[in-house]
Amino acid sequence: MSDCMGFMRMRWALMTVLAASLLAVAAGPSWGQDAAVEPAPAAAEPAGEMVEEVVVAEEAPVEYDVPDLEMLSFSIDNIILVICAVLVIFMQAGFALVEAGLNSAKNAVNILFKNSIDFCLGVMLYFFVGYALMYPGGDYAGKYFGYVQPDFSVEKTPEDIHGGFAAGALRALHPQADFLFQAAFCATAATIVSGAVAGRLKFAGYLIYTCVLTGLVYPIGGFWKWGGGFLAAEGFHDFAGSIVVHACGGFAGLAGAILLGPRIGRYTAEGKSVPIPGHNLAYATLGVFILLVGWYGFNPGSQLAFAGYSNTAAFCKIAMNTTLAACAGGVTGMILSWVMFGKPDLTMCLNGILGGLVGITANCDCVTNQESLIIGLIAGVLVVLAIVALDKLKIDDPVGAFPVHGVCGVWGGIATGIFGADKLLGVQIKGSLIIPIFSFVVMLVVFGILKAIGLLRVSKQEEIEGLDIHEHGMPCYGADVA
Repeated sequence: MSDCMGFMRMRWALMTVLAASLLAVAAGPSWGQDAAVEPAPAAAEPAGEMVEEVVVAEEAPVEYDVPDLEMLSFSIDNIILVICAVLVIFMQAGFALVEAGLNSAKNAVNILFKNSIDFCLGVMLYFFVGYALMYPGGDYAGKYFGYVQPDFSVEKTPEDIHGGFAAGALRALHPQADFLFQAAFCATAATIVSGAVAGRLKFAGYLIYTCVLTGLVYPIGGFWKWGGGFLAAEGFHDFAGSIVVHACGGFAGLAGAILLGPRIGRYTAEGKSVPIPGHNLAYATLGVFILLVGWYGFNPGSQLAFAGYSNTAAFCKIAMNTTLAACAGGVTGMILSWVMFGKPDLTMCLNGILGGLVGITANCDCVTNQESLIIGLIAGVLVVLAIVALDKLKIDDPVGAFPVHGVCGVWGGIATGIFGADKLLGVQIKGSLIIPIFSFVVMLVVFGILKAIGLLRVSKQEEIEGLDIHEHGMPCYGADVA
């Protein structure tokens, strides 16, 4: 009992000591971030001494870059043009999905690769060669060929910018914004061909074709119209490229499809058509809508000037006409396929949308909303009929690249002469034939050379087993997905 009482007394003693220690700490000076230490009082100034006055220098006034209205318009024009260029570049993704979805899964990597590399090669070649061929300057106005290497690093002076607002003058564009927009168009022309030759063209041959088209064929045809060449001098009108871009690519694709021949199994020995369905129509549908979105950079962006009421009104009208033509083409593609095949065909509807877009591209700035509907309706009919015609001729175009871009491109150029205000039908027909024929002939020669040297078509075994494995050594889908 005494031991227990002793232990309790010891415990209370220890607790008392601990409490006293805590109280001592609380009453002492602060530590860390508990409280701020009061500053020591300032020493008194010696009596009778003069305190030197500190003079603070005045800061220089801040200068702000406040542009005038014309400088502000220059900024708006170029920023929107860059945004439109990005939309056109995004169309590469649309083409990749459409072409991959409408072809066999065993060739998906090959198609995606071609749509990636033709953009890379196209932009580089256009930078080094193509732009100089397409826009050589006023010294070559009305001619067939010119070449002047530009300096994209040259900045626009205030005099250049203000001069672009004079009566009848063209708005000044920043050289690098202009190049970006034009290069995106060049890449579009190249990638159109990918779908027409899918499933049997050697990858090395495709690289050679891409270099020729983007470095030579497209820039020369583009110069004839957009660079001030002989077609421009005659009054040919192609606002955003039904002929210069789409028909150029579409007829190049036709040349490739003819020399390659159809895919294995596409036709029987008796000549009967055997469709090879695409492996993923969801990809194809998504790709078409990506292309539709990109077209709002393609067509409205070709206005090239956006500030001011008249430019804004034109921009909105072009966007409206683009939408109406696309929708009209999709509707007629669906109806005509329903009538001809007994069921509405999704692929015909999708190609009808694209055909309407291509058909309105040349004239979206100079036709009414009602006329854009007519142009789109006819384009939708032409797409379906051209696909059937190619099938009868045993020309294998797996995605309908020639019907969409070639046939509807020519239709767009001719429709400009029919519906466009103050446009000459004879000149429109001439221009709508010259550029596509030039592209077809040159690329027929190129593909013929590739065939002669063994760089055109893959072997039978490679085609049957798929280009993904034989050309690239990788499948698009894992074994569990396949």
